[in-house]
Amino acid sequence: MAIQRPIVTGQFISLDGVVEAPETWHFPYVDDELVAAINDMHASADTLLLGRVTYDAFATSWPNQTGKLADHLNGMRKLAASNTLTAPKWTNSTIIGGDLVDAVTSLKQEPGRNILLSGSITLTRTLLHAGLIDELRLFVHPIVLGSGRRLFPDDATDVPLTLIRSATYPTGVIELTYRPATPTHQNGQTT
Repeated sequence: MAIQRPIVTGQFISLDGVVEAPETWHFPYVDDELVAAINDMHASADTLLLGRVTYDAFATSWPNQTGKLADHLNGMRKLAASNTLTAPKWTNSTIIGGDLVDAVTSLKQEPGRNILLSGSITLTRTLLHAGLIDELRLFVHPIVLGSGRRLFPDDATDVPLTLIRSATYPTGVIELTYRPATPTHQNGQTT
């Protein structure tokens, strides 16, 4: 089998698991170290994969910004997972529709660097449960929101993960990086 391009997803998440609307609670926790980690994650990717809602939000804001991250995002290939979007306006954007798992499986076989999946709650859940996400980077913020969509809903099926890296930032954000657990090392046990 050919080497597959990794899909890396980055999620801003509260202590109680909320990932919805980070633009309303994330910014007080941003510092230079967190920005550097986010920039590094983006720099390792040449393709940005987004669900429809996140794509619309990004396409509205990023083209009007400048700077290292904005320039990278605006110049890179962008894929919007949608069966309703017909004319993406953000530069270098393409729509992927139909069977999402098949489309992303094919995408992983193309030459290139990392595929970055940012936000996009439904898309992240779908690809995680299909076994297509290679690295899950959670930026856990020291805030309890009490309500909002969570990354892992109450009725989620098991997805064993292995912690491969962690970092703590001065603002209290903890970065936890996971990969899918191999069948022989789930939950710290050899099976």
